[in-house]
Amino acid sequence: MDSINQQQPEQNTENLTGTEAWAKMKELAEKAESCFFCTNIKTGLPPNCRPMSPQKIDDNGDLWFLSANDSVKNADIATDPMVQLFFQASPHSGFMSVYGIGSISGDKAIIDELWEPIMKVWFTEGKDDPRISVIKVSPTQGYYWDNKHGNAVAFVKMVAGAIVGKTFDDSIEGELKQ
Repeated sequence: MDSINQQQPEQNTENLTGTEAWAKMKELAEKAESCFFCTNIKTGLPPNCRPMSPQKIDDNGDLWFLSANDSVKNADIATDPMVQLFFQASPHSGFMSVYGIGSISGDKAIIDELWEPIMKVWFTEGKDDPRISVIKVSPTQGYYWDNKHGNAVAFVKMVAGAIVGKTFDDSIEGELKQ
């Protein structure tokens, strides 16, 4: 265990599995609203990362993105479907790393479902733009760092700990697995 964890008077690790893990993943991803979407993660070279916003996170934990079919990320996924997503919901909580398998589709029904007018910035012909594709990321595992009782309680505990010289960290972290 880390030295900070050894100094805490309360449990701060909780590994989650199955539906509980995917519910936590969905909660944190929705709070964050965007992530760094990384491809080319297994080569030993720096990965290709770019900011993206999931258009949808379904109850299975799958994350859905709209992407240009001529983009580097689509080319990377076509070569190697392993991806990693990094989320940060606030400056002090809601951090998450998710590994998953990306797949690319041109399914017009899904594009219609995920389409938002702001997407016209990237797809100038609207939802019928021939460059639009859908990327579905199916998570395989992840890790999260959050707080147990919300940012206000976490802040009070941090201040109290600083005053008395003890670790009263409200953090919680753990693995997310199927």
